[in-house]
Amino acid sequence: MKTFFGSLLGSFLGGIIGLVIIFFIMIGMLAGLMKSIKTKADVKHIYNNSVLEIRLDHVISERTAEAPFHFDFDDNTPARETAGLDDIIACIRHAATDAKIKGIYLNLGDIPAGTSTIQTIRKELQDFKTSSGGKFIIAYAIGYSQKSYYLASVADKIYLYPEGEIFLKGLSVEMMFYKRALDKLGIQIQVFRHGRFKSFVEPYILDKMSPDNRVQLRGLITSLWGDMLSDIADSRHLTVHDLNLMADSLSISSAKEALKYKLVDSLLYPDQIKAEFKTSGPVLVGDKKDNGGNETNYVSLNEYRQSFNTYKTTATKIAVVYANGDIIEGEGDDETIGATRISRAIRDARLDADVKAIVLRVNSPGGDGIASDIIWREVDLAKKEKPVIVSMGDYAASGGYYISCAASEIVAEPTTITGSIGVFGLLPNAKGLLEDKLGITTDTVSTNTHSSAPSISYPLETKEAKVLQSAIENFYHTFLTRVSNGRNMTVANVDSIGQGRVWSGTQARKIGLVDTLGSLKVAINIAAKKANISDYSIEELPHQMNPFHKLMSNFGTEAGQAFMKEIFGIAYKPIEDIAKLQNTKGVQARMLYDLNIQ
Repeated sequence: MKTFFGSLLGSFLGGIIGLVIIFFIMIGMLAGLMKSIKTKADVKHIYNNSVLEIRLDHVISERTAEAPFHFDFDDNTPARETAGLDDIIACIRHAATDAKIKGIYLNLGDIPAGTSTIQTIRKELQDFKTSSGGKFIIAYAIGYSQKSYYLASVADKIYLYPEGEIFLKGLSVEMMFYKRALDKLGIQIQVFRHGRFKSFVEPYILDKMSPDNRVQLRGLITSLWGDMLSDIADSRHLTVHDLNLMADSLSISSAKEALKYKLVDSLLYPDQIKAEFKTSGPVLVGDKKDNGGNETNYVSLNEYRQSFNTYKTTATKIAVVYANGDIIEGEGDDETIGATRISRAIRDARLDADVKAIVLRVNSPGGDGIASDIIWREVDLAKKEKPVIVSMGDYAASGGYYISCAASEIVAEPTTITGSIGVFGLLPNAKGLLEDKLGITTDTVSTNTHSSAPSISYPLETKEAKVLQSAIENFYHTFLTRVSNGRNMTVANVDSIGQGRVWSGTQARKIGLVDTLGSLKVAINIAAKKANISDYSIEELPHQMNPFHKLMSNFGTEAGQAFMKEIFGIAYKPIEDIAKLQNTKGVQARMLYDLNIQ
């Protein structure tokens, strides 16, 4: 009876909690619907003499994700920006020819995005300056990070808070190594790899960078830094030599020093920026009836994107297939490259007679080897029927390069991280942890000599290790062959630039891994030219997942990760990295999870 009432009470409480959750979800959905309707009504008209305000304080995804609902009841508080790279570019491009937009205000801080993403936005802003007929770009920040200053340097005027700073210091890569921690836990990581530069495994087997890894990373960040400084120097009428001297001497230690060395044009407080908009250009005072014509009309990316439609509807199409995230087997989602889902998208585009060319947008550090090969197969089949152009984002490395190499042409940003042609496999041996630390023993019954292999409860025997290493060697040879055939290079040549080494887009173009330097727009233009079409519409594939379904399916996982990050802070990274070992089953074509370039 006690158990019965306990179960009854538990079910009752569970039901109440469930109803409460459903209630808040419904309230959120209703609020989101009302907000959506209200927002569309508010932004159906952009007032004259408006300024497009660009804030990039959010994670910038390849495509803007649709939110299932918003908990936003305060009309006086600006909604948090959610624009993906696609909408950011669309807004800048449309603003160039929109008579109601008088200029762009870059309201900057730190930007949580890769260098290639920032470079893409910067190039679009550069195009805005040359095609907008004299419209201005003004940048302002309380303090500039190196990435945000790189973006701000494209502006006509750069302003800084009087007590702010620009910490110009150069780039570095910091890695954490877990070998000593694993040794203390009694865990040995058994490694099988081909590629002396394949550094993914190093944190688990070394306590510092190998000489080969140090060489490749120094070459990579030197190339990235050189591209950034070259762009800054051109925009600010400085020299790369002078900028490097500033970085080496840490001479930009205050806002006054930044002004002295001409990195900024003036030191202003936020209220002075508003006055600057009224006096530093053509008519900048808005005509909005409810502000009396005394305030500038600031339009956010979210608002502005809802005010225009650039999507054409024509029979002739170019399909842009977005492959974003780790490569895995199965369906995946909008943040992972599921082999089944992406292959289906490429196949649908190949079989669609209205699609005359395909652009594969790759932003991936790689992942599962077999999943990469499945996607490669569809790219190879598609190329035989219509042009397939790859556009590389922040990363297109290892498996990301594997799925790219069969394309008709490859386009990358100068700061794209690519290459990493190499493979590996990892198998933990936790016998020391289980027996010596925890007092847990294991015993097995098998039908054959090696039935229980591989296992985490004992080290591999020599013959078992040879079999696994052989699988790595065979897949590496397959990888070399795929690249050799796709890039019209000899296997020996691919091997000489392979071995797991990462390259910047600039470096990759010089050694033949990339054809052209440029953005997604450049790749689309190349696709249209190769398909001999001039009037076409863009079809984005795969279609984004239902946002509510996505939220609910990831609710537990994302909530758990957020909780762990909140509790452990910076100490969460090693926990996360070690936990990710469970996703490295089988042959892996993957570069480092997080190449922490600062």
